[in-house]
Amino acid sequence: MAENVEELTIRYEDGGVETIKELDKKVLSKGAWATVIYRYQDWEAAKERYSADKFSIRRYQKRNGEYQQKSKFNISSEKQAQEIIDALQGWLADK
Repeated sequence: MAENVEELTIRYEDGGVETIKELDKKVLSKGAWATVIYRYQDWEAAKERYSADKFSIRRYQKRNGEYQQKSKFNISSEKQAQEIIDALQGWLADK
């Protein structure tokens, strides 16, 4: 695992194939606990192409000098991502 939050990645390779391609990431929090949101694509072997964009929020805990993933939430579709955005914007507008 990574020693710095900036080194964390969702990228994964299997048998020389990049099965999870990280497109972007945003570090939401740093410290003993870090939160990172990723934009990525999965390799779809049957279709021989990458999937539509997907999103994942991951929480990491730093122990013994290295970050270890403790939890994750995968956003299943662009529709669900938009619903999350709309809910947050609505709540923030109410303040």
